[in-house]
Amino acid sequence: MRNINKIRKATAAELQTAPAVTVKEPEFKENISARIEKIELEDIDLFNKFSSPSSHILDIIGTEFAVNVSVRGNVLIIKGGKENVRICSEFIYGLIDLYKTNRVITDDDLIRLAKAKVESPGQNISANFYDSILITPRKKIIAPRTINQKKYVDAIYKNDIVIGVGPAGTGKTYLAMACAVSLFQKKLFDRIILTRPAVEAGEKLGFLPGDISQKINPYLRPLYDALYEMLEFDKVMKLIETDVIEVAPIAFMRGRTLNNSFIILDEAQNATSEQMKMMLTRIGSGSKIVVNGDITQTDLPLDKESGLLTASKILNNIPGIEVVYFSRTDVLRHKLVQNIIKAYETNEISRIPKK
Repeated sequence: MRNINKIRKATAAELQTAPAVTVKEPEFKENISARIEKIELEDIDLFNKFSSPSSHILDIIGTEFAVNVSVRGNVLIIKGGKENVRICSEFIYGLIDLYKTNRVITDDDLIRLAKAKVESPGQNISANFYDSILITPRKKIIAPRTINQKKYVDAIYKNDIVIGVGPAGTGKTYLAMACAVSLFQKKLFDRIILTRPAVEAGEKLGFLPGDISQKINPYLRPLYDALYEMLEFDKVMKLIETDVIEVAPIAFMRGRTLNNSFIILDEAQNATSEQMKMMLTRIGSGSKIVVNGDITQTDLPLDKESGLLTASKILNNIPGIEVVYFSRTDVLRHKLVQNIIKAYETNEISRIPKK
């Protein structure tokens, strides 16, 4: 018993003289702590944009910022990690400001803007919206939507010859056409000339019936489609009838000097080096040429090098000529197109060998 009492007394004495023990609180991790943010929607138009059953805005925002976004009354409620919620709420405030300026924002635009905000949280999303080039008769606003597209449009305004190289769906022809129509409407050019090589895309079409215009029409259809979207149909037909707008294969350009004209050479990967040289030397006083193509989709024979590839290599350092390269991140078609291009690039497949 004595021994036990001694032990107890000793333990009590030790406790009286022992230093105080500090219990540390769990470390606070800001980026994973829960947070709720509420954003009031000021009017019915904003409420409808976010809460409409056909709208994908909340789903897109929730996915891109890894948060939960819901609507209760006229209030948006954002739940998630503290940092995610902070960045997301900044994005939504910026989005609301864009909506107030009547900007048309598609689901693809929304995804692009959200990804840009995630990559650069300190940047205002309006910095990724660029000035419009043209407003179509149906009130559609045509404007660059990626950095490379903005670079391309700026190059067109600045230089007399611009070469756009990149995969399908990056807006090369569409934006060039918008620039052509816009500058024509401002009376900076007298004519618009649209041309492309009449090369079969890996198929043997055989003899085509009709006169020469009917034979070449299928090759030039994409250019007509873009024209009809940017101008009224009747006006396009009248301008074509009076040769103010000319749509013709590249072979028809030989021997000509094109003055005061905005010229677009489309599908230039199918032009030979000789055709490319011929076309570029057609430029006359007060004219501008935009050359577009995808060097991975040439339909030329294997023994012929694409004129687009040659031109982009040897003309890049000449003042007044600029080459702009696009990548799959600039593709604005169906979301699967980027993945298709990536798959072909990964497997280094650019063309099917011809036997």
